[in-house]
Amino acid sequence: MSIWEALAVFAAGIGAGTINTIVGSGTLLTFPVLLATGLPPITANVSNALGLVPGSISGAIGYRHELRGQTGRVLRLGGAGLLGGLAGAILLLALPSSSFDAIVPVLVGLALVLVLFQPRLAATIKRRREARGSEAHPEGGAALLVGLFLASMYGGYFGAAQGVLYLSLMGLLLSDSLQRVNAVKNILGAVVNGVAAVFFLFVAEFNWTAVLLIAVGSTIGGQIGAKVGRRLKPAVLRAVIIAVGIVAILQLTLT
Repeated sequence: MSIWEALAVFAAGIGAGTINTIVGSGTLLTFPVLLATGLPPITANVSNALGLVPGSISGAIGYRHELRGQTGRVLRLGGAGLLGGLAGAILLLALPSSSFDAIVPVLVGLALVLVLFQPRLAATIKRRREARGSEAHPEGGAALLVGLFLASMYGGYFGAAQGVLYLSLMGLLLSDSLQRVNAVKNILGAVVNGVAAVFFLFVAEFNWTAVLLIAVGSTIGGQIGAKVGRRLKPAVLRAVIIAVGIVAILQLTLT
């Protein structure tokens, strides 16, 4: 890897760490850059997953204030994320990379619709429950656990726009602020990338130079993303999520 390629990977790591902490989809920055350096797709994907783990942890630390009082929720949802991430990592080595090509843009598009209309949908669901005299599960129930497991399976496999999927599911099924949900999203990203990384260490090839460059860059980016993301008002944060999701759909469908 030349010095210019190394600088490009490092810069992509900073950008990915920043975007992942605020929304998600940082892989859409790092993965193409790694491919441009000449790494095979699987090696690039594995190296990317390993390198982004410190960035996810850095972003979660930056959101530590919003995580207060959510320990039980993090443990519960993190368990689903861990199992899903491990399943996705196994699928990465067992299935061709084209397996998710058709469904991912559709999933991200659906997630964006849920994010856009989340306040209205949540209000409608609440009114219907009140009319029936029933109450929502305070932590999202089985629907959220299953949804996060499937989203984490995709995250362990590739992970582009994984954060958008998390935010749409938790935003709709949890009665909490978008910033607190975003804090949990960062923990889930760290868990999924972490378990996939540990699995890859034993069974897959990776490039240590790329891993270290992305790790350092994403750690810096995680702190930047936390400083920026925590200051965004809910409407602005929602707009950023939608904008990043649209870019993700375009890149996933056009490449």
